[in-house]
Amino acid sequence: MTRIGLLDSGLGLLGTADALFNLAPDADLVLAMDPDFTPYGSLSTETLEQRALHSAGVLAEWDPDAIVIACNTASVQALEAVRARYEPAIPVIGTVPAVKMAAGTGQDFAIWATPATTGSEYQQNLIDSFAADLHVAKIACPGLAEAINAADLDKIDIAIEDAFTQMGPGMETVVLGCTHYGLVADRIMAARAGALTVFDSPMPVAKQTLRRIGLKPAGVGEDQPGTGRVLATFASGRRVSLPQALDAYPAGKRLLAPEA
Repeated sequence: MTRIGLLDSGLGLLGTADALFNLAPDADLVLAMDPDFTPYGSLSTETLEQRALHSAGVLAEWDPDAIVIACNTASVQALEAVRARYEPAIPVIGTVPAVKMAAGTGQDFAIWATPATTGSEYQQNLIDSFAADLHVAKIACPGLAEAINAADLDKIDIAIEDAFTQMGPGMETVVLGCTHYGLVADRIMAARAGALTVFDSPMPVAKQTLRRIGLKPAGVGEDQPGTGRVLATFASGRRVSLPQALDAYPAGKRLLAPEA
């Protein structure tokens, strides 16, 4: 039986968990959130590495086939530390914003991310590598991930509107550079009249995870009941039930259904 662990500061891991259930409906998941130390963007690199290693240690006790860092900020600052601790015994997969996919359209685009990721050398390197000939607007979204964790729809909508104000008119492509943001992709698209293309990372990350462990993905959209469950959920190392805030999001509702 396939078992995959995911870690994040909060609900940002939902999108990748949902994608994994879509592509590998028989896989079991173990989730490690870290609400005592959210938001990760406010932590020093040293502290963030310690927190990511702590969550990875919780997941490693379940003998997973892979560990997914389902968080952009943690992937930027702690991926190498977690890999150094657990690979090659346990493959560790990070999360990369879908900059390459967006650049492939040939259109200018914006990257919405936490302030920490927005100002990171890592994000700039992605832009330089894949979109050097395009105009890329770097949009910091302070408070949006926290509002999503709290399922505070009013604050979510205010943060979305602020991001669009920063982006300016005319730009019609957005890369979601924080895994939390995909949970409100429907609200982001509804807030902008007209065409808006949104690129997110959960499905590519899920596919990469399955490749790393040699598992063939199921066909996307296939109606398979699946036997996969959420075996355990942790909050800063404490065993907990899945938070009811998940019910505010379509991916959360789907994740609640197979919880053990």
